Amino acid sequence: MKKILLLGAGRSSGALINYLLENANADNYILRVGDRSLEFANDKTRNHPKAQPFSFDVENIEQREKEISTADIIISLLPPALHILAAKDCLKFRKNLVTASYISPELLAMDDDVKNLGLLFLNECGLDPGIDHMSAVEIIHRLKQQGAEIKSFKSYTGGLVAPESNDNPWGYKFTWNPRNVIVAGQGTASYIKNGKYHYIPYNRLFSEITRIEIDGYGKYDGYANRDSLAYRNHYGIENIPTLIRGTLRNEGYCSAWQVFVTLGITDDTFDVADVENLTYSQFVEAFIPASVFGTTLEERIARLCNIDPDGPAMEKIRFTGILDDKKIGLKKATPAQILQHLLEQKWVLKANDKDMIVMQHQFEFSVEGHAKILSSSLVVKGDDTVQTAMAKTVGLPLGIASRLILNGTIQVSGVHIPVLEGIYKPILKELMKMGIRFVEVEKNNG
Repeated sequence: MKKILLLGAGRSSGALINYLLENANADNYILRVGDRSLEFANDKTRNHPKAQPFSFDVENIEQREKEISTADIIISLLPPALHILAAKDCLKFRKNLVTASYISPELLAMDDDVKNLGLLFLNECGLDPGIDHMSAVEIIHRLKQQGAEIKSFKSYTGGLVAPESNDNPWGYKFTWNPRNVIVAGQGTASYIKNGKYHYIPYNRLFSEITRIEIDGYGKYDGYANRDSLAYRNHYGIENIPTLIRGTLRNEGYCSAWQVFVTLGITDDTFDVADVENLTYSQFVEAFIPASVFGTTLEERIARLCNIDPDGPAMEKIRFTGILDDKKIGLKKATPAQILQHLLEQKWVLKANDKDMIVMQHQFEFSVEGHAKILSSSLVVKGDDTVQTAMAKTVGLPLGIASRLILNGTIQVSGVHIPVLEGIYKPILKELMKMGIRFVEVEKNNG
């Protein structure tokens, strides 16, 4: 009997584990689920006869090598920096590896060795990155086959709260790693528009937004992601004049988040002194220059950040509790960790809440002299706080890819992301069967 080894049973693992267990009998495999928390692993596998939950420490070399050497394929939901530990063992014991994380330089450097052994290390096979790659490249390849000249490609994705569960001013609740939300966008975003390169430093990222509309769901704020330029090569559109990839949030989120950025409290590079004796309001006061005058803390924040003290952005800031005279309750923390600690109490999915994934690709192209616009949109809602839309869209591509590699449908070797037809085509086909499908609208441009 074959064995699938899953390392990590966190927020994104629920749908993945369910999917793999639903197909375990038909495919004749068992699923071993290892997590630092045995409770997490037990909760997700629910005594299924084909599941083997266990306590796992990735830094325990003996345990890690034993588990990887006896498995047929490894799925890593470990923190991105730890994938390399699993990858080295996969190479040593000649095992295939699948992750949802951005491909790292260390993993990419293993490409020749992985290829020579006939193995596949498939990365970026979740939602974003993952479904975004596969769905975009499928359209790009289709347009090229039609002889189209692609002039613009814009792609935006957001993990949001469903409208019926949207009951706070931010329109946001945590459905994935909270830390990643707090430090999102740090660095400089780069993209190309009308043949000209553009760069947005972190201090301006959330103030330079684009309005994106999804039919039937309304308008969203879109801000630029990291390095969009690299995807020209990944997607085979090296000479495209416009390429932008971004993240979606509900309207008004970005202008309020920009306040935190301007204050400097998303910084994760230093520990705040004497934090155990500080209140949240004292913490914020420490970031406001003495030259910024005002009768109240809110007035001083508004003046520093150039916002209306009675406007919607300040309403959102006030809602978080970060202006309250309440002790922070941490003994050691960076500003970002303090903010995360607070928001984890405010942005919680309630028992009956549902989350929602929204993704949209926008193409401008010409074919046979006719200018066209094509939009391709995906909306997925979660079932509950465990089978979330985020868990589905991150976990299902991982599970599908693993099964297809295990049964020989995907026969590619090397270190890859899912932009090859032999990888993305069967995965998208299976996702469609599970209700994860895009709606396309094409019309003349002008």
